[in-house]
Amino acid sequence: QVHLVESGGGLVQAGGSLRLSCEASGRTLSRYTMGWFRQAPGKEREFVARINWSGQFTYYEDYVKGRFTISRDDAKNTVYLQMNSLKPEDTAVYYCAADLAPFRIGSREADFGSWGKGTQVTVAS
Repeated sequence: QVHLVESGGGLVQAGGSLRLSCEASGRTLSRYTMGWFRQAPGKEREFVARINWSGQFTYYEDYVKGRFTISRDDAKNTVYLQMNSLKPEDTAVYYCAADLAPFRIGSREADFGSWGKGTQVTVAS
C-alpha cells in the first residue's frame, strides 16, 4: 500500500485559484496512474482528473476541463491539481488516489485502491 496525504485546500473566492498537492510515502509513484476525485456535501464522490504513470496522458471530466490541470513530480513523489477559475460548485472535499496496477492503461474509478483522507476546498460566491 501507499500512504497519500493531500494538502493545499482552503477558502477562495469564485474565480480564484488553488493548487492541491498529494504527497506519497511507502511506495514510489512512478509506475502508477494517479487520480483526483471530489465529494460535495450530500453528493456521491465523482472523478475529477487522472494522469498516467509517465505523465504523458491526462484525462479530465467535462466540468473541470480547461480549468484544472493535473501533473506529477516523481522526484518528489507528489501529484498536483492546479485549479483555476474556481466556481462555487467546485466546493468539495478533494481526494487523491492511486491505481497500484503498474503501467495500467485507462484506469477506471474502481481501479483506484489507495486513497488519501482528503482536503477541503470551499469556493465562495
